[in-house]
Amino acid sequence: MPSIPYKKSPGVAASLALIAMLIGYGVSSDTAQETAQQGINTVEQYEGYVPEAYRDPVGIWTKCYGDTTHVTPGAKYSAEECAKSLNDHFIETSEPVMRCVPDLAHQNPKIIVAFLDMAYNIGPTAFCHSSIAKYANAGEWAAACTRMSEIYKTAKGEPLPGLEVRRNQESEMCLQGLAEARK
Repeated sequence: MPSIPYKKSPGVAASLALIAMLIGYGVSSDTAQETAQQGINTVEQYEGYVPEAYRDPVGIWTKCYGDTTHVTPGAKYSAEECAKSLNDHFIETSEPVMRCVPDLAHQNPKIIVAFLDMAYNIGPTAFCHSSIAKYANAGEWAAACTRMSEIYKTAKGEPLPGLEVRRNQESEMCLQGLAEARK
């Protein structure tokens, strides 16, 4: 497998559109900005920054921060284009999750971020059809958080250590959010 040409990320600020989207789905305005920025930071950390078109581990053309939409093979992207791509793609993958798990908006920001980060990585359709969404919609939030560490850790049937780390950390973040909400 070819090496992915990661660069040091210049850092990305959450867009006003992302914050507005979260508020529109019922996240309180007091926490929407923090939740949006934490979500962007989490995706940025796990996806890595590659300001050019590249093939991911399963051969899908990808750019910037794991965005697989509108990628032109051989293209290079500016930091501004990548920041916009990250915010736009985060909104695109988050909206379906906010709809398919309506009570997510009323959860601790760490739970929201864990769910939205996983959906960014696996796609909103897969997320909304997952056992995680089913558990959450049944009010079984601890089961949903725990389940995050158990699924979607492979690519083409092969375990990927980075995905295992990501799923474990998403699960831990989600469980921390539950613990904080109970205090």
